[in-house]
Amino acid sequence: MNISPIKNEIDYTKALQRLELIFDAKKGTKKGDELEILSILIDKYENETFPIGFPDPIEAIKFRMEQMGLKQKDLAEVIGFKSRVSEILNKKRKLTLDMVRNLNLKLNIPTEVLIRDY
Repeated sequence: MNISPIKNEIDYTKALQRLELIFDAKKGTKKGDELEILSILIDKYENETFPIGFPDPIEAIKFRMEQMGLKQKDLAEVIGFKSRVSEILNKKRKLTLDMVRNLNLKLNIPTEVLIRDY
């Protein structure tokens, strides 16, 4: 067992290859311990190298509307006038603080997503 930090793409590829070889190792064995440590290192490298960003706020709203079966007219109750909903969904108007609060409460979209610039 020769485990070292994953510093680059070559180290990452080697770690993935080794992980594949010992994937079925039993917990509590030397290979099982190696598997656990290697998994942590790979996860750390992936999170630092390939971070997952927040989605576009308007796309998040559209996605949640689709999930909940909502139409634009349904969103008027959350945002305000029907014409305002159209402007928001077409990115012609920015979300206000009240809109962000209502979308967070009624559609359960995280405020961290809604306050992002678009």
